[in-house]
Amino acid sequence: MLDIKLIRENLDAVKKAMQNRGQDINFDPLLGLDVERRAIITETESLRLKRNTGSEEIGKFKKAGQEPADELLKEMDSIRLTIQEKEKHLLSVENQIEDFLLRIPNICDESVPLGKSADENVVVKTAGNLPNLNFKPLAHWEIGEKLGILDFEAAAKISGARFSVVKGKGCALERAIISYFIDTHKQAGYEEVMAPYLVSAKSMTGTGQLPKFSEDAFKCAVDDLYLIPTAEVSVTNIFRDGVLEESALPVSYVSYSACFRREAGSYGKDTKGLIRNHQFNKVELVKFANPQNSNAELEALTQNACAVLDGLGLAYRVMALCTGDIGFGAAKTYDIEVYMASEGVYREISSCSNFTDFQSRRMNIKYKSQETKKRALLHTLNGSGVAVGRTFAAILENFQTADGAVIIPEVLRKYTGFDIIESNS
Repeated sequence: MLDIKLIRENLDAVKKAMQNRGQDINFDPLLGLDVERRAIITETESLRLKRNTGSEEIGKFKKAGQEPADELLKEMDSIRLTIQEKEKHLLSVENQIEDFLLRIPNICDESVPLGKSADENVVVKTAGNLPNLNFKPLAHWEIGEKLGILDFEAAAKISGARFSVVKGKGCALERAIISYFIDTHKQAGYEEVMAPYLVSAKSMTGTGQLPKFSEDAFKCAVDDLYLIPTAEVSVTNIFRDGVLEESALPVSYVSYSACFRREAGSYGKDTKGLIRNHQFNKVELVKFANPQNSNAELEALTQNACAVLDGLGLAYRVMALCTGDIGFGAAKTYDIEVYMASEGVYREISSCSNFTDFQSRRMNIKYKSQETKKRALLHTLNGSGVAVGRTFAAILENFQTADGAVIIPEVLRKYTGFDIIESNS
């Protein structure tokens, strides 16, 4: 959430930042509400001062054993009622202001490339060797079904489209990927946490999923709880309304979770396989950082996500997202895209973002300066470290053999207990 003072004092710059994102926002209603809010506050403070003065007069009368004049008592009663009305009006205006602010995206960092769509994202790194397959590679869902480790027909019977059933050695591979990711990130200094999958609307609002993206969320209506779309929601909210010591920053967490997304607006996209399911596994990286260091922490977090792909031997590239493609709450984002052999293209497997103080303002997360002892909003960052199902798919596609088997990457073998998945295994 943006600071309304920033909008008020830098309106042209904020409008330009929104236009760079492809959004033309009319801020007049917001600024009108802001003027009204400040006028109500001024009027209410004046009335309170008048009430206090009148109360002192009434006190003097009573101390002297005299009854205050009826006119004075009536005036004080009228002032009291007016203050109550003003406070109700102020609450209504403040709620309207907050609703407006909650729907405004973050301002992009000045280093973010200008662009209107994903076509203008910038490749900043390419790593790994493309698989050298001397046969036509199968798609991961074809391999998985032939090997008996993926069953989409059973999943559709159980739940519908965009779900999967993992079986046999596929389950061992899925667990191996999760364990490998977590162990690698813990060695890099992240503390492992496990947080709830069901969260409140306040938690979803804190990280930016609500109110803007309510159509993407699975809601348990009876309990007014939401299934998390990513562990970012529950983990970032750990410090909501909290204050961290500057010396403790950065705080770095790694968390495995199942994730749940409606994928609203993605009709017809990636309907087969594991790329865009309603339920999937992911290992998330979350950082709480000093504002002075947050972009450096983003570079480190992105490299941490890349490291697990390096270990697996998967080819990938890192994209700096342009202003027209960056996410709602992010100030700067790198997408990591893994190579998929069956398509001959790179597909997103991680998105690593610096949210600056956008989320921390929503959640009231601050740090206390060692030097000044003053409190200020810290910066939050997160990124997939990385998506498990998409890694599973990339392993099947890039490490398949001509006879239909899949070679397990060496770093996973201590977790799986086997080095190959064959049709007769």
